[in-house]
Amino acid sequence: MYYLKRIAFLVPLLLIISFLAFALVRVAPGGPFDKERAPASPEIEKNIKEKYHLDKPLLQQYWIYLKGLMKGDFGPSLKYRNHSVNDIIAQGLPVSLTLGIMAFLLAQGFGIPLGFLTAVKKGGIIDYGGSFIALLAICIPGFVVGPLLVLIFSIHFGWFPVGMWETPMHAVLPTIALGLYFGGKVARLMREGMLNTLTSEFITTARAKGLSETQVLVKHAFRIAVLPVVSYSGPLLADLLVGSFVVENIFRVPGIGVFLVNSSLNRDYTMVVGLVLLYAVLLLVLNLVVDFAYGLLDRRVKME
Repeated sequence: MYYLKRIAFLVPLLLIISFLAFALVRVAPGGPFDKERAPASPEIEKNIKEKYHLDKPLLQQYWIYLKGLMKGDFGPSLKYRNHSVNDIIAQGLPVSLTLGIMAFLLAQGFGIPLGFLTAVKKGGIIDYGGSFIALLAICIPGFVVGPLLVLIFSIHFGWFPVGMWETPMHAVLPTIALGLYFGGKVARLMREGMLNTLTSEFITTARAKGLSETQVLVKHAFRIAVLPVVSYSGPLLADLLVGSFVVENIFRVPGIGVFLVNSSLNRDYTMVVGLVLLYAVLLLVLNLVVDFAYGLLDRRVKME
C-alpha cells in the first residue's frame, strides 16, 4: 500500500514540477529568438511567436503544452528548428544512459570496497592510503581529470581515443572522468557507515556468540553500513543518467547533458522543461527503488 501511495503521488508532483519549470524558464530575461543573426521584422517576430504560442497568456501556453505532454509530445525545439524535443532526447538519452550506468558501476565498484577496507583497517596504512585516494578523487573535479586522462592515455601513450562515441574504447576515459569523483564520495560514505556500525551493540553480540570476524563484517555489519550509500545512490544515478555537461563536452560525447545547459542559455523553453521532467521522473522513480532496497537490507525499516 505504501508503494502504491508513492506511485499515485508521482502524478501531481510531476504536474507541479512541470508547471514550475514552465513558468520559471519564461520569467528569466531574454527569449529563444534574441540571438538570431539578424533582428526579425515585427511582422516576422509576431508570426514566429504565434506559431509557438508565445503570444498567448502563460496559463494558456502551459495548457497547450500539457495537452501535448499527455500524448507523449514534448513539443518542438525552439533552437533546433528541424527537430522536436522527443527526437533530441531519443538520440542523446541512450548515450547518456550508457555512460551514466558505467560511471555509476565504476563509482560503486571503486568506492564500496575502498570504504569497507579503510574502516576495517582503521588506523593502519590501508586506512591512510585509501582515505587519501578517496579524498583525492573528491577534490579533483571532472574538468581537470578529463583533460589529464586525454593527455596521458590518449596523446602520450595512444591507448584510447581522444573523443567521440563509436567503440567501447571510446567509453573508457569518459567513464573514469565521470565516475571517479562519485567513487570517492561513496568510499567516504561507506567508511563512515562501517565505523558507526562496528560500534553497535549487535556487532558486540555477534562477536560474543563466537562468529568469525568475516561473518561479523560481511553478514552483519556490511548490510547496515551500506545503507547511507544506498540512500545516496538514487539521486546519484539520476544525476549520471541525464548526462554531464563537462565530461560530454570534453570528450565530445553526443549525450543530452550538453543540451541541458545549452537549452537554458538559449532559452529553448520546451527543451528545458522536457529535460527537467525527464530528470524529475528518474529521480522520483530511483528514490522509490531506494526505499524498497532499504526495506530489504534493514528489516527494522517498515514502509507504511
